[in-house]
Amino acid sequence: MANPPIRVRLQTVGRKTGQTHTVKITAVLYNGEYYFTRHRPDSDWFLNALYNPEVVIYFDHNKTIHGTAERIHDTSLISLISSIKYPNELRAEERRVAIKVTPISDIT
Repeated sequence: MANPPIRVRLQTVGRKTGQTHTVKITAVLYNGEYYFTRHRPDSDWFLNALYNPEVVIYFDHNKTIHGTAERIHDTSLISLISSIKYPNELRAEERRVAIKVTPISDIT
């Protein structure tokens, strides 16, 4: 079951610097996992999550989730996530890359 997309802060560890890096981004919660998409696979957050998959998701209301990121290659799933992220928008049909974050712990 999918929820509406939500704005979060995604923290990754820089693949070159080793420093934490946080970006504001839209996430889709689907079947208990968080999905993040990008038009092209060249953004730092995307590459950082692939290099070091231990990430942190920060929500409003002081909720934090630690999780493990992995790249998704299933084009049907990526299309579904895009349609949830961009409902009734043409960009939902664009080709995208995606990562899924599986929660390993919640801190509230």
